Amino acid sequence: MRKLITVAFSCFLLNTMAHADSSCEAQAAEKKLSGAAKNSFVKKCQKDAKTACEAQAAEKKLAGAAKNNFLKKCEKDATGSGT
Repeated sequence: MRKLITVAFSCFLLNTMAHADSSCEAQAAEKKLSGAAKNSFVKKCQKDAKTACEAQAAEKKLAGAAKNNFLKKCEKDATGSGT
């Protein structure tokens, strides 16, 4: 049982770390983008994240405050930004 918990926790940490590295800024850094290319990439990444989050909200049939809260958290998680 202890091994199972350890494995599950390790998988959770790896998933969290992989998700953190997938932020728009991190992706731009990995691609070694700078200046206008970086700005363009980050803007497109954020737009794509917003579209994906809106699709997820629609799948979950969220509306009103629940939808707004979900979108805010989803976009923040997807882009790695504080906004």
